[in-house]
Amino acid sequence: MTATSVNDASPDRQETVAPAAAHAAGVFGARFAVVGVWILLAAGYAFAVPETFLTQGTFQTIFGSQQALVFLTAALLCTICVGEFVDLSVASVFGLAAILVPVLVVDHGWGVWAASFVAVAAATVCGLVNGILVVRFGVNTIVVTLGMGTFVLGISLWSSNLAPVSGLPGDFAQIALYDIGGLPVSFFEGIVLMVAFAYVLGATPLGRNMRFVGSNREVSRLAGIRVNRIRFGAFVAAGLIAGVGGVLSGAATGGFDPTVAQSYLLPTFASAFLGTAILQPGRFNPLGTLIAVYFLATGILGLQLLGVAGWVANVFYGGVLIVAVTISTLLHARSGS
Repeated sequence: MTATSVNDASPDRQETVAPAAAHAAGVFGARFAVVGVWILLAAGYAFAVPETFLTQGTFQTIFGSQQALVFLTAALLCTICVGEFVDLSVASVFGLAAILVPVLVVDHGWGVWAASFVAVAAATVCGLVNGILVVRFGVNTIVVTLGMGTFVLGISLWSSNLAPVSGLPGDFAQIALYDIGGLPVSFFEGIVLMVAFAYVLGATPLGRNMRFVGSNREVSRLAGIRVNRIRFGAFVAAGLIAGVGGVLSGAATGGFDPTVAQSYLLPTFASAFLGTAILQPGRFNPLGTLIAVYFLATGILGLQLLGVAGWVANVFYGGVLIVAVTISTLLHARSGS
């Protein structure tokens, strides 16, 4: 009788286990599909151009030269996570910090650490002004950040006389270029930043409140969360992180060209939105964004090694941004249904 009961229950158990297994497989696929594409992409480049792609230099280029983008995406995520999706000033604020250091040191004789402090402070003030205008006065985020980005870019060009400024002390570069296992220390600084950010979002009351505010401000306000304070803090944190990233970038190159700052904007948004399709589908998350940065770096470098013209970078980043936003929208709609 017992055996019969077990046998009778087996089909039901199988019917229960099968959908569960299929669901688990679907969740795993959604979280790691882009990682799989990244592996296939690298394998394709390795097959097509093994003599150039399968080298230590390629590895170091992919993982050792993206720290500007890592810090910029972290800055952008600060505001995105609280529902301010379009901060168009982060690249210009980054550029302001990066150019202020060589301008103050080379042109005005400041010490590098004093100049670095001023550069980070200036970037933080930009975030603070963004926060005041958006949160306190209710000005549209796009208008404020577009205006701030354009204003700051103009200040950067004026301070540098429309030209690159170089000549920072060589030992100062070690804060970004000190070699650890074949990679610059700035790579590990970026990893620490993103891991710490992920911890804050996932395991602290502040991070949970940021998520709540980003999902629904009114409900968050009714729940007792200080919505405006969190939104304001996000803008200030974005300026601070962009400023630190700018100082590290200036140190790594010994100077900066302010005209290139805006070129970071499209890759920053592409990485942030592509990150919503990695690890936590439908949600902006630092670790997914970190993977997206190196996915895009692999794609661009591989195309360059194949001899594709330089314009392909814009096509690649623009295409990825469109696809990533579409995926993010679909995943968000599915999670809300």
